[in-house]
Amino acid sequence: MKARIIGTGSHVPEKIVTNHDLAKLVDTSDEWIRERTGIIERRVSSEATATSDLAIVAAEKAIAKAKVSPEEIEVIIVCTTSPDTLFPSVACILQDKLKAVNAAAFDLSAACAGFNYGLAVASSLIEAGRHKTILLVGADTLTKYLDWTDRGTCILFGDAAGAVVLKADQDHGVISNFWKAEGWLGQSLVMPGGGSRDPENKHGRFIRMDGREVFKFAVRALESSVNEVLKGAGRGLSDITLLIPHQANIRIIDHVIKKMGLSKEKVYVNLHKYGNTSAASVPLALDEAAAEGKIKSGDLVILSGFGAGLTYGANAIIW
Repeated sequence: MKARIIGTGSHVPEKIVTNHDLAKLVDTSDEWIRERTGIIERRVSSEATATSDLAIVAAEKAIAKAKVSPEEIEVIIVCTTSPDTLFPSVACILQDKLKAVNAAAFDLSAACAGFNYGLAVASSLIEAGRHKTILLVGADTLTKYLDWTDRGTCILFGDAAGAVVLKADQDHGVISNFWKAEGWLGQSLVMPGGGSRDPENKHGRFIRMDGREVFKFAVRALESSVNEVLKGAGRGLSDITLLIPHQANIRIIDHVIKKMGLSKEKVYVNLHKYGNTSAASVPLALDEAAAEGKIKSGDLVILSGFGAGLTYGANAIIW
């Protein structure tokens, strides 16, 4: 059996912060941000909005499209690094709100690669015959952890949630996974405060990033993950119908697809509207691509993500 995506959903906050808005806060400009990242605007959640508030809307949309009841859901996995609280998990909060009384529920932390890690876990549970229906969510509100005076990070991130419902299917679904971590590079992208190493946030709760190091890793990780997951699926680059990469930086995407010889028509990009939404990035783009009719039954779709940890991974799907 394969894990087939039978429903998708996404949700973003109403508030839009443009590059022009950021230029009033830090030494930057719309032209500077567009040229270096491809981002034009991003969504920012209110102070009262937690990650679960975005996740529940995306999840409800995915469940409605999948035409399943909450009681049919056997596992809820939420991929996030910005949970409402350290515990309970966002997944348990969703279980309660959805009344998915029969589901196990847990969060998975792999930053921007989270959704691809989660899809690898969920598909494995279905392939093993342990479960038939799984809700997988990627959601983050990383704007709450930004130093709005640091132009190296505050221009990059936005808030969002994306969700899919997976169902056991004999013919269509996930056909290959690839996931990996390079923990020795972990300090190049870190949120130092708030954990057990520094529970009082003495070292600050803001995201810190070595942009040059992360860029080099991301280029390598995107190319490697796509090649490896294709190899696992027994397919080649020419078989790809649509590649949905993590929406972090247009320069990363353009560099990799040019090197690999992929046409831009085969790559879905929406980062200009949302920025880097971390674990929500890939499912948000997947939901939009599906809604726009860019994917049809039988197509080969490749999802790839990379992020803090440092982590990266990809999934190959027969739609």
